[in-house]
Amino acid sequence: MIAYDTLMEFQITATIVLYKNQRVVLKSAIDSFLNTKLNVKLFLVDNSPTNQLQDISPGDRVSYIFNPSNPGFGAAHNLIMKDIWDVSEYHIVLNPDVYFEPGTLETLYEFMETNKNVGHVMPKVLYTNGEIQYLCKNNPRPFDLFARRFLPRAFRKYFQDRLDKYEYKDRDYSKTILNVPYLSGCFMFLRTATLKKVGLFDDRIFMYIEDADLTRRFLEVSNTAYFPQATIYHHYEKGSYKSWKLTWYNIHGAIIYFNKWGWFN
Repeated sequence: MIAYDTLMEFQITATIVLYKNQRVVLKSAIDSFLNTKLNVKLFLVDNSPTNQLQDISPGDRVSYIFNPSNPGFGAAHNLIMKDIWDVSEYHIVLNPDVYFEPGTLETLYEFMETNKNVGHVMPKVLYTNGEIQYLCKNNPRPFDLFARRFLPRAFRKYFQDRLDKYEYKDRDYSKTILNVPYLSGCFMFLRTATLKKVGLFDDRIFMYIEDADLTRRFLEVSNTAYFPQATIYHHYEKGSYKSWKLTWYNIHGAIIYFNKWGWFN
């Protein structure tokens, strides 16, 4: 059993970026993170136009930052991540629509303490009905993103094998998988020493695919891991499938990503 001792101020910090969230769902995410014996600190960065959520979770383990300029998902997380490198062993990028059982953070903490070569780990992610979300992915390519979002179902079946491999559906999600190229941004458990090496989210990307970019940079200097012995639940709204504004953010982020990493790699 690991003795949780550290010279740093916190064992785990986390950031949740808010934007007009449902209070019940958000409170579940906050309570899940705080329900631990580890030394933790949570930062709520509120990109909403009003500060109506500032009373959502009072207490000395939670800090609320009102940020109505709304610079985007990654940029809001960066406000905190740039200051926690030297005060926290690990940092979690945490979605407001995620929740998990007590002991989950301890399980992930022990995994990272045991596997010092891993800089970024993602747990098993389930829908609220218990079905698995396939959130391990290969590096995105333009066709994969286009086909998943725009290709009619009647035509998509001709490329299903390719899309399944993109989502690692040819792998066993019941086992640990090392060096996954792209791990979902809904729950990114990051070693802060590695984060300091690779840098922050690319804040030119307003939202979507910034997680692919950050995972790829982690994999350049460390291992990444999918670790199914820890489980979280994710409501997973697929907002870009319902809103053309969010779809544009997705496209804009993809252009920045492919200009950086190459359109045919």
